[in-house]
Amino acid sequence: MDGITITGATTLDELWGVVGALADVCASAGAHLPEEELKALQVGKVAEEAGEAMHALHGLKGLTTCTDRHDWDEVGNDLTGAVLASMIALRYVHGEKAPEVFTTVLQRRTRRGREVLEGAA
Repeated sequence: MDGITITGATTLDELWGVVGALADVCASAGAHLPEEELKALQVGKVAEEAGEAMHALHGLKGLTTCTDRHDWDEVGNDLTGAVLASMIALRYVHGEKAPEVFTTVLQRRTRRGREVLEGAA
């Protein structure tokens, strides 16, 4: 990730630049695997990161058998990991078009949300 620095507020374009660099690092590490397997493993990474957030939440609420202490910062850290893993997976699946696909889905989902909220009013 040479040349990529994250400081302060990051634009979505800058974030996608970081995601692209991270995806390249991951793809390089998995270069010995078929492309479809890399995609599947990255989607699995999303589930792993989300599971870690859930584990931290359970620990925060005292619902685990381990003695680890958890807090909201750890939950937030794991949620951020899940978001990044999701964006990297999206990059694996859609390549350079990932930001465009993300924006399209975001617009569609926020429009649907607005429509639901407007219908409830």
